[in-house]
Amino acid sequence: MAFIEGLIEYDFLQKALLTSIMVGIICGVIGCFIILRGMALMGDAISHAVLPGVAISYAIGINFFFGAVFTGVLTAIGIGFVSQNSRIKQDTAIGIMFSAAFALGAILITVLESSTDLYHILFGNVLAVRPSDMWITLGIGLIVLVSVFGFYKELLVTSFDETMAEVYGLPVRLIHYFLMTLLTMVTVASLQTVGIILVVAMLITPAATAYLLTDRLSTMIFISASIGVSAAVIGLYFSFTYNLASGATIVLAATTLFFLAFVFSPKQGMLWRKLNARKQRTVTN
Repeated sequence: MAFIEGLIEYDFLQKALLTSIMVGIICGVIGCFIILRGMALMGDAISHAVLPGVAISYAIGINFFFGAVFTGVLTAIGIGFVSQNSRIKQDTAIGIMFSAAFALGAILITVLESSTDLYHILFGNVLAVRPSDMWITLGIGLIVLVSVFGFYKELLVTSFDETMAEVYGLPVRLIHYFLMTLLTMVTVASLQTVGIILVVAMLITPAATAYLLTDRLSTMIFISASIGVSAAVIGLYFSFTYNLASGATIVLAATTLFFLAFVFSPKQGMLWRKLNARKQRTVTN
């Protein structure tokens, strides 16, 4: 009841709820393509790579969105350039580039007076979201959803079979960098909610949960977005009610939903697989 009353009474809680819901949706949608492409590590890399852009934006007094998107996309391009022009594999290139970007960001933070604000960028504080951050998140959310809807077929084909996509004449590399740009934008939108450290969990966990529940991508996207929203609302409730870190509670809520699916999923759940195996042994005997 206190949470409902707070929503009615406090403007900051209304902004926090709206921002959290949008982050849950867009993280769930983009996360589906990330895990289908086996690019979970890339999501982690991009989330860390935006840190120097955020620090530079604070230093020169502009919105952190611009610096974060620039360094995120630049890192994605750097990873592709290194892996495509050397014998270094992509996972190694990811490790090199994102750790270097994160280290640069950590150094920049130490020389800035606004380190307290940057702390919230690392770990999130959705209860302190500003109106400008909320509108940026909503704007990014609309861009991401419209882009996925408009290029759904291209993303679908390239996610499951890049060779077939090339045969069809699709620009596979361009689509890859387009997806990386969307991933960077989603990461930036999630900074105030769950922070750089935990954003990869919101990208991966709802999508992985949905992956256990369905075999169709369209259904997976819908379920993943729903799980992201549920985790955001549940996490925000516990954060407000018990004065806990907002980003951490949202991530733990998403993780709890994942383990429920891991155990009880009708097709992929551990419990049902054991019951089916026992039935098969009984029939055989």
